[in-house]
This record gives sequence, structure tokens and C-alpha cells, in this order.
Amino acid sequence: MNGVFSVVPRLLGSLVGSGMSPTQHLEQQQALVKQFAEILEFVLKFDEYKMKIPAIQNDFSYYRRSVSRGGLISADPPPGEPPLSAETANRMSLFYAQATPMLKVLSEATSQFVSDNQQDLENTTETLSTMAKVCLRMLENPKLVAQFSREETSLLVLRVMVGLIILYDWVHPAGAFCRASSVDVKGCVKFLQQQPPAKAEPLLNALRYTTKHLNHQTTPKNIKTLLAA
Repeated sequence: MNGVFSVVPRLLGSLVGSGMSPTQHLEQQQALVKQFAEILEFVLKFDEYKMKIPAIQNDFSYYRRSVSRGGLISADPPPGEPPLSAETANRMSLFYAQATPMLKVLSEATSQFVSDNQQDLENTTETLSTMAKVCLRMLENPKLVAQFSREETSLLVLRVMVGLIILYDWVHPAGAFCRASSVDVKGCVKFLQQQPPAKAEPLLNALRYTTKHLNHQTTPKNIKTLLAA
């Protein structure tokens, strides 16, 4: 996951503008916004697939034990593929042990960026919330939705919106759910709940189980109730 820790901070460093509003800066960085959105979509999709295969952790644990014992799996890898080292196998096992491993890595990378750039904390949170607002406005606008060439495009925007809320919640000191938050979490959740369950449930679960402040005492009761539904 070293790639995430190197690429995401560099991308955020370019997206978080100074001296102008987040909206103005993002308009000037549309290519980078697209790249960041694609990363968010990949992360959400990866974790959705992982959650649909609960046996993957047990399967990989068996593989890891075989590798550590120097068993047949380690001695006879697929053609052209070297055997995994015990260290790499252990790290992969810990990775898959997380409920949403990719979101955890991305959240940690974003938190590290904020930790290393405290002077840009406000710009970072405003950039994330601005992008989340744009996603919600796009999804709520029938004319824009009608222009989506594929259903997958709508799902991409949904995933990006949820990913942005999660990152905002991780890096903002008070989180995304408090009353002072600049993210319309209630509006986003209500929109998700209007979608077919197969589309909405994985994303609602990501908000329930991957955010940092949902169960904090500052989170309004109506938000907790809404996400508990």
C-alpha cells in the first residue's frame, strides 16, 4: 500500500488550493479531480467486492500458513509467478482482516497528508466537502442524470460522494456528522436510501462502519437513527 501513501498526498497537495475558493481551484484542476474520483471509485468498489467474499480471509490465512511452513503452495507457485515471502503474506493477511481495507488505507493516507500539512487543514476539508456537494447536486439534478451515458456513471458519482464524506470525517477534527459540518450528510444519506438496495446498502455500510465520528456524542441523534435504518 506504499503507492497509496505516496500518490494520494501528492494528488491532494495539488487539489487543495490556496488564495482562492475551493470551487475556483477545483474548476482549474478538473483532470486531477477526475483522477481523484477514479481512485475513490476503485477503493469503494474493491471494498464492496471484498465484503461480498467473507471467506477470503480464511482462504488467505490458509495460504499464509502454507507459505510459512514452506509447503507445496510456496514451493510450486503458478507459472511465471514467484512465491510470496512469509512477510508479504503476513502483511496481506492483516490487510484483508479489515472490513474495508482499501478505505482504511486511503483514510490513513489522507490523515497523514493533513498531519504533515496542518496549515492546509481548512482548505483540505473545504475541498472535500465542496466535491461532495457537487456530487449530490449532480445526482439530484434529473437533467444531469439523464445525460449519464451508463448506469455505472451514476454509481461512480455515488461512490465518490460517499468516499469524500468518509475522508472528510477522518480529517476534520469534529467529523462530518456534527452540526457545524459543511457536508450535507443527511441529504446524502436520504438520497442513498432512495436508491435500490443492491446499489445503496454497500455504500450505507461504508458510512456506518468506516467513518470515525458516527458514534461520537456530537453526532445528532437523527443522523444516527437515519443511518441505523
